[in-house]
Amino acid sequence: MGFIVKKYYGMKLEYEVDDKPDFLKSSLLGFQNILTAFSGIIAVPLSIAAIAGTNVAETSVLISAALLASGICSFIQTRGIFKGKAKVGIGLPTIMGTDFGFVPPANAVINTMGGGLAGYFGATIMGAFLELILSFFIKPLLRFFPEVVTGTVITLIGITMMPVAFDWVGGGYGAENYGDPLFIGIAVFTFLLIIFINHYGRGFATTASVVIAMTISYLICIPLKLVDFSQVAAAPWIRLPSLFPFGLKFDVRFVIPFIAGYLVTIIETVGVMKTLGEVCEVDLDDNDIASGVRADAIGSMLSPIFGSGAIQTFSQNVGLIPLTKCASKKVAIYSSFILIIMSFCPKFATLVSIMPTPILGGAGILMFGTILGSGMQALSRAKFSSKNLMIIAGGIGVGIGITMKPDIVAKLPTVIAALFSSGISGGTIVAVVLNILLIDKEY
Repeated sequence: MGFIVKKYYGMKLEYEVDDKPDFLKSSLLGFQNILTAFSGIIAVPLSIAAIAGTNVAETSVLISAALLASGICSFIQTRGIFKGKAKVGIGLPTIMGTDFGFVPPANAVINTMGGGLAGYFGATIMGAFLELILSFFIKPLLRFFPEVVTGTVITLIGITMMPVAFDWVGGGYGAENYGDPLFIGIAVFTFLLIIFINHYGRGFATTASVVIAMTISYLICIPLKLVDFSQVAAAPWIRLPSLFPFGLKFDVRFVIPFIAGYLVTIIETVGVMKTLGEVCEVDLDDNDIASGVRADAIGSMLSPIFGSGAIQTFSQNVGLIPLTKCASKKVAIYSSFILIIMSFCPKFATLVSIMPTPILGGAGILMFGTILGSGMQALSRAKFSSKNLMIIAGGIGVGIGITMKPDIVAKLPTVIAALFSSGISGGTIVAVVLNILLIDKEY
């Protein structure tokens, strides 16, 4: 790669990229990485399980698969494989995980389009091929996604996922006692606890605020008889992963809602890669960044084999590097090994899968709200012109409208209906088209 070491805002790294802490330190620091990313890794399979209506055993498989896929793909991204233009993986400390941006299109494929989990995994693989191809054209592709478009799309992800979070708060869509005050109370408690720990905590407590708060809420739910451990007792201690546990179904219609998600993933990953280079004190060229996007694509092709969704580089672990002053690749590789080992224990996965949904709802409001905030931050950096205002208004307006009234596109021709089957895909299409067609005009 030809890294060039540089200074990052005067910060001195305790462990640089090629440093190798001893076994104990690497293990502890690696587990810290997992704690920071864990809620993000498990939240998506829990979301998919809720959308697909899986039972506890199937949900356990989804969670174990997500952990396994995260471990394998984190290793590829951190270690790097192949060389030159075909290189896969940036070769810097990275944690990978399933991405929230694909939950809305997953819902469209699983429920609206009737593809089920098999269709969801088939669409994930087909869309990953698009990302792989585009990874070789990163530089020219970026001109179609200026900050105003990217910000609009990221904002839409946060907005369109908020109804899902509030369904969790109510006990899960279709729950018999949906909206029970006890459920709302648990969600509010989790919500406030995350904020309190994150704002007033110090060091590691701040970075692990979501996991800490969810764990405390989980323990409180036990005496309230909201947790049934019988499924945990029935789950085996060890289970090797199975291939294609939910099958695969390939249909061109299914991949269309995923196109917007993969385009957004590319843009987000480029930003994460650039930030990663900064905090690790290395210079990256276009091929280095493209190799990071390529690892996302390869990971998203491999994940459905085990029963997991599309993979993306996690930005929260990039933020952990300047906090801990640890940029060691060895630590991130240890993290990947720990994730793989955890995936082989169904008891652990089942223990997570029986978590009451209001806990996830309280955390989900903040997680999706954080995505929304990131989009607004990106929009604040965009030039406030009449063109950009139309892009924001059109993209977000259409995205919210489709999210609230998805049946509006049901009678459109099949291809068009598929393109606008989710708020995120419809809003992205509108934003990109307006950016191409409109001529900038100052107020």
